[in-house]
Order: sequence, then C-alpha cells, then structure tokens
Amino acid sequence: MGHAARLYGLRRPRSIGLSRCRSRLPRSWPRPDRARTARLVAQAGSTQEAVIEEQARVIGSILPAGVAAAELLRYPEDLKPHPGEEHLIAQSVEKRRRDFIGARHCARLALAQLGEPPAAIGKGERGMPLFPRGVVGSLTHCDGYRAAVLAHRLRWRSVGIDAEPHDTLPEGVLDSVSLPAEREWLRGAIPATGLHLDRLLFCAKEATYKAWFPLTLRWLGFEDAHITFTLDESGTAGTFHSALLVPGQTVDGGAPLTSFDGRWTITDGLILTAIVAG
Repeated sequence: MGHAARLYGLRRPRSIGLSRCRSRLPRSWPRPDRARTARLVAQAGSTQEAVIEEQARVIGSILPAGVAAAELLRYPEDLKPHPGEEHLIAQSVEKRRRDFIGARHCARLALAQLGEPPAAIGKGERGMPLFPRGVVGSLTHCDGYRAAVLAHRLRWRSVGIDAEPHDTLPEGVLDSVSLPAEREWLRGAIPATGLHLDRLLFCAKEATYKAWFPLTLRWLGFEDAHITFTLDESGTAGTFHSALLVPGQTVDGGAPLTSFDGRWTITDGLILTAIVAG
C-alpha cells in the first residue's frame, strides 16, 4: 500500500472486503514446555542480543495472550539468513537483506515460543510470508526495528502487524491513502494530540491489509477501509476499527468479512499497529 509496496503490493480492486474473523474454538492454548522452547530457540540460531529482544516488549504491549512475538531493536552483525531463504535475497541490496533476515529471524524465535521447530519462511503471492502449516503470522520492519508475531491457526485466524517511524507522511501521500472522513478527523486530532496520526492511519491500513490478504488472496485499496481510532488515557496508545466499504467475502464458509479490530501504540520513536483476528 502506498510507498510501502515492500509487502504484498498496492492498488487493490474495490470488489473485495475484509473483516473480523470469529472462532468457536476455546480461547486458550497450552504453553509449550520451557526446556523444549529453549532448545528450539537455540536451533533458530539466536544471538544473545536477539534472545533478549525475543521478549518483544514494544509490540508485545498491544498483543493479546496466546500469540508469540519477537523483535530486534538492534541488528546482530553475525546474523545470517536461513539456508532455505538465501535464494530469495540473493540479488538484494544490503538494507533489504538485513530487513529480510532480521524479520524472519524474529519469526523463528516466535515459532520456538509456540513449540514449533525452526523453518524457512518462504514468499508467496504478492510477497506474503509462508509460515509452517498450522501457523499464521505477520512480519514488519522499518529503520531500526524488525518484528514478527505468530499464532496457532486453530486459535487465531489471521495476524497483521506494521511498524513505522513516528514522523509525518511524505508530502502528497496522505491524500492517496486516506478517505475524506479520515482526513477530516486528522485535521482536528493532530493539533490536539501533537502526534503524527497521519502516519498512524497509514500504519493501521497496512496492518489491515496484512491481516486480510492471507485469508482471501485478494487485493484491497486504501479507499476500501475506513479506519477509526480511540485513544487511551496515556494518549499514545489505543484501539482502531477497520470497517470495509466493499461487499464482504466469506472465508471457510463463515459469515461475510466486514471489519477488523486492532491496537496501536506510539513509543520509542515508533508507531506500531497489530490486528490478531480470532
């Protein structure tokens, strides 16, 4: 979406919608054995620095229980690509390689938290990460930050995360990624909060698309999702609702998909958004 065509793409047709997914399964999941998890983390090739960031204190603040998350705030110089992924970045420039390797390393740390063995994370249609069977997840990266959030498919249907620098959008971008109603809200909210809520809006739309695309393998335009926000008492975190302005599409025979709900936070110079649809 927009300048962030780095994942999945942009310009989606108006004919497809996304939504909140509902699960009839119990909202609990057994914790993996700690000793086995430690062994799997070691197999994932974690450096000490990476293991520390496995706690995911930044994005973890906006995630529900039952998902696994890992993040890198610093890039370990000895971090190498998984052998099964090297061909995907063989021709990439160094920055792209570091983002790719770092985000997928986080994914393997998250797999270990779920009690799953390390695995190569391939690329599917529109660059969609291909996680092991039975696992859903999402990756993100921006300058100085890489993260992955994964979950078991039997509990959670889809995950979408995004990270952006807490800075205003480049000139001219807002009009191309927002609806008139969203811009009207921003005109009052930005001066009142002092936050770069235009970038938050963009970040929420990215998370929306990342949660939706794996469910449908269909495109979605910026103009097809209307995002509304709430702010908590701190003023730097809250929730968002992504309402779809296109005909809903069913997934696995369920009700039409019409919306997603997510959480957001602004901290340490970063904007983070997360949708975990259950």
